[in-house]
Amino acid sequence: MTPLLNVERRAYLLAQLDRDGAIRLDPIANELGVSVMTVRRDLLDLEAEGLVRRVRGGAVPAMLPQPFSERMARRGAIKTAIARKAEDLIPSSGAVAFDASSTAAALIDLIDGGDGLVVATNSLENAAAARRRPGVRAILIGGDLDERTGSFVGPIAARAAEGLAYRRFFMSASAIDPDFGTSEVSLAEAQVKIDIARVAGEVVLLADSSKLGERAVGRGIDWRDIDVLVTELDPEDVRLAAYRELVELR
Repeated sequence: MTPLLNVERRAYLLAQLDRDGAIRLDPIANELGVSVMTVRRDLLDLEAEGLVRRVRGGAVPAMLPQPFSERMARRGAIKTAIARKAEDLIPSSGAVAFDASSTAAALIDLIDGGDGLVVATNSLENAAAARRRPGVRAILIGGDLDERTGSFVGPIAARAAEGLAYRRFFMSASAIDPDFGTSEVSLAEAQVKIDIARVAGEVVLLADSSKLGERAVGRGIDWRDIDVLVTELDPEDVRLAAYRELVELR
């Protein structure tokens, strides 16, 4: 590859991060034809701008609240793959809950008719998507709007979320750790999910592999309260070894 200018190199790094969910120093330095130190300096600059979070050997996306539209634009093929693996877990009747994640949105788009299926979510976008599915009654869990993420949170949302007996709760998370459980970019986001999970018959965690082994600021749900973990990986993938005894893998 022809050596890139600084601004071009940084744009390339962000594109790789968006595609792969992580940047590894040695491979990307070889790919760019620059030194590891050059890439490290670039990552330092990007971290200072709040765009990445450096980890040992590279960087991962910064764990900051992000608008729904930005989250929808990232890693779409992976989200679709995860949704297809979880599609058969959606019941045809009763009530289910979806969080405000873009991965949940990918699953909502696969709902293929229902027998009075009730879909509750604290996302305006996900509620609108559910309303478009045949045979589905969509309920918006309202509350305080977090304008950074487009989700409804706070005590009103938490109280409303507990008003239905959900057969399943489909959720994602900002980060997933085998010891810490799930975690979120804010305590308010975490609390709504905790309250929904409390009244759900089963909890299905939808998460791409870039979130494995990470922790965010707001602790969410313990593994004892999660029934199924769905990723884009084969369940036998070595990256899932630490989770194999904790939860059913798909």
